[in-house]
Amino acid sequence: MGEQLGINPETLRNWVVQAEVDEGYRPGTTTSESQRLIELEKEVRELRRANSILRSASAFFAAELDRPQR
Repeated sequence: MGEQLGINPETLRNWVVQAEVDEGYRPGTTTSESQRLIELEKEVRELRRANSILRSASAFFAAELDRPQR
């Protein structure tokens, strides 16, 4: 079938396996779970970056407060 459509047989097999996982016939990570993991990993990266920026800003302002006034 894949040869008739010009699709690599291994690619076709992977699609069938993923469809079976998505339908609950086979154990594994569903497409929607996989997408959600990607979204959560992106969110974690963004939050870590924001925390880093806030830590730097906090250190900067703390140093400004500790500086003697003229």
